[in-house]
Amino acid sequence: QIQLMESGGGAVQGGDSLSLTCAGSGDSWRRHDIGWFRQVSGEVREEREWVASISSRTGSTYYAASVKGRVYISRDASDKNTVHLRLIDLSGEDTGTYYCAAALGGYCSESPVDYGDWGQGTQVTISS
Repeated sequence: QIQLMESGGGAVQGGDSLSLTCAGSGDSWRRHDIGWFRQVSGEVREEREWVASISSRTGSTYYAASVKGRVYISRDASDKNTVHLRLIDLSGEDTGTYYCAAALGGYCSESPVDYGDWGQGTQVTISS
C-alpha cells in the first residue's frame, strides 16, 4: 500500500491556471501509474471523472477529451515521489474535488476501480 496526498487546490477566477501536486510515499510508489480524477457533486469513488494519467513504466501521459490541451500531468524531475497536474484556462466546469490515485498494472486505466490507493482530495473552485 502506498500513501498519497494532494495539495494546491483553491479558489480562482475563470481563465486562471492552477497547479496541483500529488505527493506519494511507500516502497512501491515508483511502480505505480498515477491518475487524477475529479468529483463534481458527491459521486461515489467509482463514478469519479478521470482527468489524466501518467505511466510509471514509460512516462507516457493520457488525457480525457474534455480537458485535453488544458491539463498537463508530469512527474517531478527532482522528486520522483511527486506528480503534478497543471490546469490552465479554467472554467466553472472544472470545479470539483481533485483526487490522485495509484494503480499497478501498467496500462494507465481510465477507470477509478482500477486504482487501489487514493488521496484525500483537494478542492478546486472556479468563479466567473
